[in-house]
Amino acid sequence: MAEYLAPALHGADIVDTVQANGLELAYEQFGYDDDPALILIMGLGTQLTGWPDAFCRALADTGLRVIRFDNRDIGLSSKIHAARGYDSARQAFFKSLTGREIQAAYSLEDMAEDTIGLLVALGIRRAHLVGASMGGMIAQIVAATRPARVASLTSIMSTSGARKLPRGRLKILLRLGKAPKSRDKDVIAAHLAKTMTMISSPKIGRSFHDWEAEIRRTVERSYYPAGMARQTLAVLSATPRDELLATVRCPALIIHGAADPLLPVKHGRATAKALAHARYEEVRGMGHDLPPRLLPRFVDWISELVHEAEAHSAARSSRQQNQSANERKKRE
Repeated sequence: MAEYLAPALHGADIVDTVQANGLELAYEQFGYDDDPALILIMGLGTQLTGWPDAFCRALADTGLRVIRFDNRDIGLSSKIHAARGYDSARQAFFKSLTGREIQAAYSLEDMAEDTIGLLVALGIRRAHLVGASMGGMIAQIVAATRPARVASLTSIMSTSGARKLPRGRLKILLRLGKAPKSRDKDVIAAHLAKTMTMISSPKIGRSFHDWEAEIRRTVERSYYPAGMARQTLAVLSATPRDELLATVRCPALIIHGAADPLLPVKHGRATAKALAHARYEEVRGMGHDLPPRLLPRFVDWISELVHEAEAHSAARSSRQQNQSANERKKRE
């Protein structure tokens, strides 16, 4: 049974779980069931809380049913206890440098099916997708392989995975594979906060102490590094999506930071170039994060894309109905 909460800046209207693609997925909803659905897909090792409450509420206030969820292997969603027939994250990283095949516990395509399962479980026929980083990769796959399910695509600080795109800074890639020195919550929070300050927006992002406080809250909700390691394998073993993206026909928005050290800005440009109908927004000073001061701008861009797509769809539906009515009259 869904738990309905009073609308507020902090906290969702619905907090619940659903059975989807053979898994239990934890999700939260802001806004009303009758509004167009907007699904937020978060990135590697990040819980649904990575989408700030205020951001979700602001999107809902534009007339959207905003749903954020925990991917498999993270947060309060199902953990994948697969038999150990896959590489470690360290093995996979070095295999990726030499082009060797990576043995993963599951793929990004499997995670895309989780998103479809969520839509089915919630009775959503068609949705607008917003993905950040790994979430953007998942959203791209859903848009390309299930076009009837996707009304628009927003890909933030993500990549098409095209070959020859530049790698992130080696220092940062190695840092991502480094574990905290203990399971103490304060040690974990400090370790992850340092990592985030290395990849986030250098001047407009959160401070170390802000990251530390936020991460401590997420650690208290859930901390499962094994899941992050398996998600890493899914990313590293993914095939390029540039040719796949060329088949996407829904309207798209690509947002990328000019100062992203993890997925350099050429990744955002390449993603936009691969799509037939994409608006590209390159943000000066933005790294690999969602800086609070930029979120109002993102809300404007996303809501504009979604509502334009909805208006276009409604107009097309009206034309089709009128055409059908005219054809019936001719037959009569």
